[in-house]
Amino acid sequence: MWLSIPTSVHRNILALALPMILSNISIPLLGLVDSIVIGHLEEAWYLGGVALGSTVMMFIVSMCNFLRMSTTGLTAQAFGKQDNTVILMTLAHAFLIALVLSVLLLLGKNYIVELAFMLTEASDNVQQNAQAYLSIRMWGIPAALFNFAILGWLIGLQNMKAPMLLLIIANVFNIVLDILFVVYFEWGVEGAAAASVIAEYAALLFGLLLVLKQLNKFSLPSRTEIIQRLFESSKLLGLLSLNRDIFIRSLCLQLTFAFMTFKGASLGDEYIAANAVLLNFLMFISFALDGVAYAVEAMVGKAIGAKNTIAYRQSVFASLIWASVFSLMFSAVFFMFGEGMVSVITDIEAVNTIAVEYLPWLVLLPFTAVWCFVFDGVFIGATRAKDMRNSMLFCVICIFVPTYVISSGLGNHALWLAMNTFMLARGLSLAWLLYPSLKDEAT
Repeated sequence: MWLSIPTSVHRNILALALPMILSNISIPLLGLVDSIVIGHLEEAWYLGGVALGSTVMMFIVSMCNFLRMSTTGLTAQAFGKQDNTVILMTLAHAFLIALVLSVLLLLGKNYIVELAFMLTEASDNVQQNAQAYLSIRMWGIPAALFNFAILGWLIGLQNMKAPMLLLIIANVFNIVLDILFVVYFEWGVEGAAAASVIAEYAALLFGLLLVLKQLNKFSLPSRTEIIQRLFESSKLLGLLSLNRDIFIRSLCLQLTFAFMTFKGASLGDEYIAANAVLLNFLMFISFALDGVAYAVEAMVGKAIGAKNTIAYRQSVFASLIWASVFSLMFSAVFFMFGEGMVSVITDIEAVNTIAVEYLPWLVLLPFTAVWCFVFDGVFIGATRAKDMRNSMLFCVICIFVPTYVISSGLGNHALWLAMNTFMLARGLSLAWLLYPSLKDEAT
């Protein structure tokens, strides 16, 4: 199978993956820009505050990433069946869920922040700056959730150029406003938060234009039929069940990232700041490899919708090959240029020294994490959410937590050992679940 994959499949993987890799890389660049503009202020607690606030915000928003995942899988399968009505209703249902969640999260935002701060041992200075950041940043939640729905829908249609433009425009806005608000206006952490919120709503406006442009290509049902199907109980219950399982999976994943930040905070302001730098690099790896995952989501979903077993298998194996190539490249970049990248982000000597000490874990991470990203894409395209949920629960409860507890005497090294082990276990467990079905998944 590995040697018999047609060149056209490799070209298709690259045509879909490369635009998403390039655009996805711009997402962690936002965190890097935040870290750079804040990391050159005089005290570590400014960077620590942004790190803690960003972690809380990312935890909230990433828990809702099921909107993107389920929308991609369902849209891709409908695209394979050439069912325009289901394609439209998938987006409509995603928008409905995004609206309801946005209202609930905004109503409960103060309680969420209070709970988050109860679970951290960060210093008062770090918490004060995190509070200032979140008081502004959380108003961007509605735009973030609607953007998830739009992004997933466009990816499911294998239209990678549109989401690439969406992400790049959002991130360019954010970077420019970051520099303007923090460096020139000297608004500090509040400026970094405001830049992110404005950029998210700018992206939403652009995304809606992209959706309208895409809809013009389809023959659509009547408005009455759309309203009737929007609240059709069987469809909603099925969608909510799918989203529930992906939500549990995403919640577990975000708990591990939040644990990294909160436990790092208990080691001191310099450690939470250093881990923030390294976690930005981790996000860089994650979002870049997600570009391949997005490609395989679209290709696998379309193959299953079209009942094409051969295309399904070829998509899986080709994506594994290219994800491995990209992971090798990322490891080489961090090995050769990691120390220089850390020094660009912050000139606080203590933070710089700590970050460089733990940098080897980031060199290793692309190898331990590459498989879980690819297999996540396969399971999303196949809408096998229960398997993703079960795999994640196993890896958090039986791998991540025990690894940290056993190695906790190693301090910050224990956190990074647990993260690498966890990522490797995710890939292996998903591979174990996927292997028996490769021969008949799309039949």
